[in-house]
Amino acid sequence: MTPDAAAWEALRLSLWVATFATAFAIPLALWVAWVLARREFAGKALLNAAVHLPLVLPPIVTGYLLLVVFSPTAPVGRALEAAIGLTLAFRWTGAVLAAVVMGFPLMVRAMRLAIEAVDPRIEEAAATLGAPRVAVFTRVTLPLIAPGILAGAVLGFAKAMGEFGATITFVANIPGQTQTLPLAIWTALQIPGGEKQAAIMAGLSCVVALGAILLSEWLARRVAARISGP
Repeated sequence: MTPDAAAWEALRLSLWVATFATAFAIPLALWVAWVLARREFAGKALLNAAVHLPLVLPPIVTGYLLLVVFSPTAPVGRALEAAIGLTLAFRWTGAVLAAVVMGFPLMVRAMRLAIEAVDPRIEEAAATLGAPRVAVFTRVTLPLIAPGILAGAVLGFAKAMGEFGATITFVANIPGQTQTLPLAIWTALQIPGGEKQAAIMAGLSCVVALGAILLSEWLARRVAARISGP
């Protein structure tokens, strides 16, 4: 038995959503991770708690909160639609937002650990040699934390591929529009005799996840080899 058209469409949409979510979240997660790792300020504990809140909240609650804030009848959702024509609720764009929110804590955590592992004295030495702050980050810090960024990106991508609760609450389960692979698997399991199709889609999900991990490992080795030099 081979995947049907609905399964391939769900896989395509999942890859699309996960790719967009990961690309969008990386810069923001890196900035938040750097702030948490390198800065001391009032409210740091509150920011850290807010970043990690999606990990402890039930995903359905997160999806409901997204719906309350970004629905077309809510002030924020209405403002986005009026300003740039962006609708999030019950659209694939909302699935991207849900994936970003749910994967963001994992990305920040991986990147923060990588930044904290870098000795600040290395950065200070580069600064004393006259390098601007941006140059210190891009030429010294960034190469050293690249494996952590890759690890965070893989975690965010994997979370986006497997996200279910927040997605189905915020954007529903519309075939061809918001039905990602986890939602398609759940739908197949609700149909008598759909277990085989669900198993096939679960296999597709495993293949994608394994591919992402292998790609991450390969990229990490390439980055490590470049940092260590010949």
